[in-house]
Amino acid sequence: MSQKSTGKFISLILRHKPEIIGITLDEHGWADVDELIAGIGRQQPFDMTELERIVAEDAKQRYSFNDDKTLIRANQGHSVPVDVELEKKLPPDILWHGTGEKSVELIASQGLLPMSRLYVHLSFDYDTAKKVGSRHGKPVVYRVNAGQMQADGYDFYQSVNGVWLTKAVPVKYLSL
Repeated sequence: MSQKSTGKFISLILRHKPEIIGITLDEHGWADVDELIAGIGRQQPFDMTELERIVAEDAKQRYSFNDDKTLIRANQGHSVPVDVELEKKLPPDILWHGTGEKSVELIASQGLLPMSRLYVHLSFDYDTAKKVGSRHGKPVVYRVNAGQMQADGYDFYQSVNGVWLTKAVPVKYLSL
């Protein structure tokens, strides 16, 4: 397995299916590093050096170690119920959300929903949102009036790697 595909496998484990290698996540999404290495090691050669390289070189900074590198977790994007200890933050006035053209009709009627994840993911800039949207077909980028949402009582969080998160975005705060 290449480093890239091993990184995707780690993402699958730490965000969605820890049980596929026989590990569990604690209530904050942390996994024991030794258990993760052993679980992956049953399927391919894998060690701490490789794990540290994947974490350090991940362009999206998806993962974090604790201080002594005995625990690891995904920074956001979970479909399993975990509390990654996010602090409420004051968002910028405008955030962006990229999706595929096929989602436009549903978003027009329901707004942005977390779907299989715990939060809706929002980007700080248009270009990042467009890149995210292109993963889902022809990209469509929504402008999110985050400042007004926050003033109206909606909570926002920012993950360790800079992704903005909220539970949902009603239609009235969206524009194309």
